[in-house]
Amino acid sequence: MIHIRLKQQLAAFTLDLDLTLPARGISAIVGPSGSGKTTLLRCIAGLERAEQAFIEVNGHCWQDSQRGLWLAPHKRALGYVFQEASLFDHLNVQANLNYGRHRSAEPASDQQATQIIELLGIAQLLQRSTSGLSGGERQRVGIARALLANPRLLLLDEPLTALDPQRKADILPYLERLHAELDMPLLYVSHSPDEVARLADHLVLLDNGTLRASGPLQTLLPRLDLPMAHSDDARSVLHGQVSACDDRYQLLELTLDGSPLQLRLPHSALPLGQRVRVAVQARDVSLALEKPQHSSVLNQLPAHIEAIEPGSHPAQALVRLALGDNVLLARLTRYSVDQLQLQPGLPVWVQIKAVALFD
Repeated sequence: MIHIRLKQQLAAFTLDLDLTLPARGISAIVGPSGSGKTTLLRCIAGLERAEQAFIEVNGHCWQDSQRGLWLAPHKRALGYVFQEASLFDHLNVQANLNYGRHRSAEPASDQQATQIIELLGIAQLLQRSTSGLSGGERQRVGIARALLANPRLLLLDEPLTALDPQRKADILPYLERLHAELDMPLLYVSHSPDEVARLADHLVLLDNGTLRASGPLQTLLPRLDLPMAHSDDARSVLHGQVSACDDRYQLLELTLDGSPLQLRLPHSALPLGQRVRVAVQARDVSLALEKPQHSSVLNQLPAHIEAIEPGSHPAQALVRLALGDNVLLARLTRYSVDQLQLQPGLPVWVQIKAVALFD
């Protein structure tokens, strides 16, 4: 586990946090600009020395202000990837990676180095000059260099912000592979709802230096008392496994966790039983009191209304729905809520117009 307690006075507010994070997977740190996200990472890395802090990563204490313990940044077994990859342009890719290994007291083994290079798809770049790399390639090399130091923790501070949409699309699958195959915690600062939905297991929401919420992504995204549910990009994340493939129509069938309910979506075939996650935008969900007939919408599922609250616009309402053990958000007009006489506890039929699958 990762335990972080710190208090640090900033120009506009005091960063005051008490966090416990999982020892594996990706914890996304989100919040408005200036809420303390980057300062949190810098304090963990030792680049800023918090006035009061206790930082422990999987049993290794990096700072305890009460005992006067503080490890210098180079003694903390972590990797740090910034918005811009800080590569040495006078060295080729291989030499940059070697630097990452040599700066660590316990660097990655040759076998681990080969795995990291393969995971990030940079084997063909090793003899290239870094000055000729694209933005996405530079970030992949920067992540590999950080990993070759064999860290116990990887910090990523908006690593895709400087990339155009195509470069982001290119690098996201590599981040998913790291998430799936590396037994290491990652703290990932991002402003992108899509990145968070695609990558994160755990969510940390900061606001003006304080902890607004911390918990599993699936639990926090549909909470109506948190701002993510009221954003234009509000969505729910569901997990399941591939239960069937229709080659004729290029459709996948997914069985949701904790439920016999199934989703269908256009996608090429995947192995039966493969674990996947899907995201559903709140604006792509509609409700009916009876099962719709002769509809072009692929997914029509029974559900119960858990809660209804006003949306961010006076014309809108947010509806929280239970699909077995899963939770889904729907953004409707208040007119529709009134016309259908929707209320908590009412059984309804959910129509899902689009589903994004992250495999």
